[in-house]
Amino acid sequence: MKLIAKALCLAVCAAPVARAADDVSIGKAVETSFAFTTLDIGIAAGIFQSEGLNVSMPAFRGDAVLQQAMASGSVDFGLGSGPAMGFHVKGAPAPAIAVIAGPPYNMSLCVPVKGGVQGPQELRGKRIGFTTVGSLTDWLVRETSRQEGWGSDGIKGMALGPNSSSAAAVRSGQADGFVSELASCLQLQHDGAFRVLVNFGDRIKQFYTHVMFARQEVIDTRPDVVRRVLRAWFRTIAFMRANKAPSMVGAQHTMGLSEGVASETYDKEIAMMSDDGAFDQPTLQIVAASLKELGILDEVPPTSALYDGRFVPVKLP
Repeated sequence: MKLIAKALCLAVCAAPVARAADDVSIGKAVETSFAFTTLDIGIAAGIFQSEGLNVSMPAFRGDAVLQQAMASGSVDFGLGSGPAMGFHVKGAPAPAIAVIAGPPYNMSLCVPVKGGVQGPQELRGKRIGFTTVGSLTDWLVRETSRQEGWGSDGIKGMALGPNSSSAAAVRSGQADGFVSELASCLQLQHDGAFRVLVNFGDRIKQFYTHVMFARQEVIDTRPDVVRRVLRAWFRTIAFMRANKAPSMVGAQHTMGLSEGVASETYDKEIAMMSDDGAFDQPTLQIVAASLKELGILDEVPPTSALYDGRFVPVKLP
């Protein structure tokens, strides 16, 4: 991480004057995600500290557990998926406050090299694993089926849990492929047994893959902290866009990637990262519709129920 801090020196030197630090907890829905490594890079570089923030960053096993932590008051902010905005509609006291990442360039369909599906047009009736029912990975299987003209159930989705379980199911012949974090599938591809059949960001151009949440109490009582967290986040994104090498080091360290895989992951996923956190109504409508389809909500909610947009767009100096 020393390389990250050294490489980010220019960003830190241009930072605002230091102030007394506020303790904040920013939770990750999952430990390993390129988008979420933004937090690691910003902390290692001193960018969050320069905004007067002393950050802890616990990781959880999915959006539901993260939302529970925010509801209990043990986490102030959360980095999670777009479909997790449905929790706020159901009463969770933590609305989305900023877009982190748009189209799902970080998600792929991973298939075996030998004897596998050769193209998405061959997926009809195939057994494709995803993590859990009602998840983003579930929706990606359904949306791919729709785009191929087969309705939402033309591909046989299977809830198989994490990548390790899905890969094992493919090897044993129980599944034909699985939805995977891009970096994980690229690592499997590097090892020779699997390959990336589809990058979902190439097919799905409107969606919020990741958003940042904040506890309502923090929004109401510490709005300046919310603004500083967002400013630190998007300052880090600006640096990552301009400086590939330290961003790759962050991904390698946090996600356990080889240098080549980290490079390819950066090239694909940096394109999905938001520069200012702003929401737009057409994309919010797509996310809202997905919440009903996935069974998260009984009805499509009004988009206004999903988020608090008063802190975005973030404008950097």
